[in-house]
Amino acid sequence: MRPITERIINELLENELVEPAVPRDKLLEGAEAIILEELMVEDRLNDEVREILKKYEGEIEKGRLDYRKLFDLTKQKLIRERNITL
Repeated sequence: MRPITERIINELLENELVEPAVPRDKLLEGAEAIILEELMVEDRLNDEVREILKKYEGEIEKGRLDYRKLFDLTKQKLIRERNITL
């Protein structure tokens, strides 16, 4: 993660797109935390969808419901409701 963050920060600084108000190491640390948080959004959403679908385990196991289709539909619904960008 650190090399990606360093590249982003270096580009921003070299092109004078930002003027940091904190030391470079703090800037890297903060940027890395933000990037990691954004990357984890979809993982947390997938976990939540799995929890929601546990209610339908019996129907899924009996073949009455398609897990993958239900997963995708539920995920898309949550994305729309929460205005999430992935």
